[in-house]
Amino acid sequence: MTFLRKHGHWILTLYVAFVFIQSLFFKFTGSPETVYIFQGKLDPWAASLGFPGVFAPGGIFSAKVVGSFELIASALLLVGAFVQSSRLLQILGAAMGLGVISGAIFFHLFTPLGIAVVNTDGSSDGGELFTLACGVWLACAALLWIRRSTWLSWIGRRSA
Repeated sequence: MTFLRKHGHWILTLYVAFVFIQSLFFKFTGSPETVYIFQGKLDPWAASLGFPGVFAPGGIFSAKVVGSFELIASALLLVGAFVQSSRLLQILGAAMGLGVISGAIFFHLFTPLGIAVVNTDGSSDGGELFTLACGVWLACAALLWIRRSTWLSWIGRRSA
């Protein structure tokens, strides 16, 4: 138990960073899977609600914007894990990761995207993206719990 208490944040940090960083190739290169998700599913759904273009390239929730936030969250998590005096960076990374991944989970659950993403060729990811997103959400929430004394004391200093 002592090992997990002392080093468990590494497992959580590395998992989140791995999931976020490995997805950057897809988001930054305009891969067919990413184009399908953002422009083929999410943007038409948003347009039907009166918000066309928010998931399209150049939109506020485009794949590159989401990928940029995932990259920043990963960098904050990793720097905060390596540099003990910068634990607040790990907290900021976990909070940012929690926000980004909460959006992903929302869009899987409440839009035509669905839990199991079915591609234009009829193949399905079998819920893999959704499962990874849930794992990232849990890992970020656990990191915030592990580091709660740091951020609670920081909030306490700010409100005084």
